[in-house]
Amino acid sequence: MDTPLSTIAVVGLGTMGTGIAEVLARAGREVIGIDVSEAAARHAVTALEASTARAVQRERLTEEERRNVLARFRTFSDLQAAAEADLVIEVVPESYEQKQQVFRALDGIVRPGAILATGTNALSVTRLAADSARPERVLGMHFFNPAPAMKLVEVVSSVLTAPQAVEAVTALARDLGKEPVAVGDRPGFVADGLLFGYLNQAAAMYEAKYASREDIDAAMKLGCGLPMGPLALLDLIGIDTARTVLDAMYAESHDRLHAPAPILKQLSEAGLTGRKSGRGFYSYEAPDSGTVVRDALTPLEAAESGAGRPVGSVGVAGSGTMASGIAEVFAKAGYDVVLAARGQEKAETAKSRIAKSLSRSVDKGRMTAEARDETLARITPAGSLDAFAEVDLALEAVAEDLEVKQQLFATLDKVCKPGAILATTTSSLPVVACARATSRPQDVIGMHFFNPAPAMKLVEVVRTVLTSDDVHATVRAVTARIRKHPVDCGDRAGFIVNALLFPYLNNAIKMVQEHYATLDDIDAAMKLGGGYPMGPFELLDVVGLDVSLAIEKVLHREFRDPGLAPAPLLEHLVAAGCLGRKTGRGFREYARR
Repeated sequence: MDTPLSTIAVVGLGTMGTGIAEVLARAGREVIGIDVSEAAARHAVTALEASTARAVQRERLTEEERRNVLARFRTFSDLQAAAEADLVIEVVPESYEQKQQVFRALDGIVRPGAILATGTNALSVTRLAADSARPERVLGMHFFNPAPAMKLVEVVSSVLTAPQAVEAVTALARDLGKEPVAVGDRPGFVADGLLFGYLNQAAAMYEAKYASREDIDAAMKLGCGLPMGPLALLDLIGIDTARTVLDAMYAESHDRLHAPAPILKQLSEAGLTGRKSGRGFYSYEAPDSGTVVRDALTPLEAAESGAGRPVGSVGVAGSGTMASGIAEVFAKAGYDVVLAARGQEKAETAKSRIAKSLSRSVDKGRMTAEARDETLARITPAGSLDAFAEVDLALEAVAEDLEVKQQLFATLDKVCKPGAILATTTSSLPVVACARATSRPQDVIGMHFFNPAPAMKLVEVVRTVLTSDDVHATVRAVTARIRKHPVDCGDRAGFIVNALLFPYLNNAIKMVQEHYATLDDIDAAMKLGGGYPMGPFELLDVVGLDVSLAIEKVLHREFRDPGLAPAPLLEHLVAAGCLGRKTGRGFREYARR
């Protein structure tokens, strides 16, 4: 196994196999492409010709380099062609039977020192190795789609794999310009192990009609900075593939979060497998197209219900970062804002914070000094909620404590004029409990902004069973006027974003707790393999471990699912006062400011 892996066979020339072949050929390896379908082989050659031609146009390759790359890629329809390979990468469909058939055939073809790698993302590498004549040379090499662009490669070893084989494949991955992460053999490995649980929950959320497909996808893109929404991503991956991965994960974990949502089975068995079939959660222009077209579920452009109420002035209760950020957003949109805190001095301090934020925008050329002064002039600081007597919309952004919020709503009920809309910015508490603290629950709604409010585009509009249609329509219209994107959701724990985000973060903690992978490897896997802007442990330390634990507890209490129970490691760190960046230590240590 001391060979430099210069000749590599790729078995299976679908999208992934073709992408891997391109990466290898462009890195100077001799590539033997093998597929029983001659059409697939021709398509792979055509794809490589097209991608290298684009690279020449963009001046990333010379014409001579392109010719060399194409010359290094040869295709065959018979596995016998793998006889000269130093490494064989199998990328056939996710089926034990098909993969075992390939591995058994390769046993009698490849030379003794060759390494056999499976590209599975769901099946047991150990089981495939055990069926091989030389299990010590079998491992997993999991690329991510599209292989030429994605940097992550998970190198999966079983208890049978020889260290030399792992070292050789890891070195190859680095030579290819990839970031190899070493992981043990369990379904989903790191990236898909975390990703598919999240995708499954999103599918279940949609199936339960809690939110529309558009709102679920927009919420996760705008609220978490993800490159794609979960339902669009399921369509890209293939709904049948996702179901196979989840089945394998559930067979091992018996965690309900991994039990495939019934809608995945329904869509798969109907042939609605996503982009490749032209229809999945969304409808596409044609099979294999990424262009979404309207269908019966597409919302109308102006789907607001009811005429709504006039809103000219807004009251914001609170003096923290979120309250001042929300006040800034409304004032910039032209609303007169009353910013009320517990005492005039706190309210003035909050307005000063807004002034600094606006000045930074002026310095960066995002607004003029005149616009800054006009915005500030619209904000009136007040030391009491009595100043809300004439506002049309009152929002609270005080501590995330139900008793505190209920007392505040009882006060707003007495102070605000009839017809004023009362809104809570809670991220985890029941909106209806705030509504019931008033004599006008029909006027109460949730408006969950994301931090920092001036920058984040998402607002979750949370309607209770008591909220009136015109209040809902008004808040959606106001949200659009302040240049935010409203998504509708019902009044249940976590709404859309936190209900999908925090179980994923909790599962990442469990991986570390079980010594399956390191913090750094998990963070790298999700950034490089999933396109996440931050790894789960970076994000946990920014959010605050105490805040994260509180949200996990709320989700567990609401849904009573054992899989949602907070990871003990999270509870231990919070008990020890390790709350993340704000204390200088969380999952990692930080320099004190």
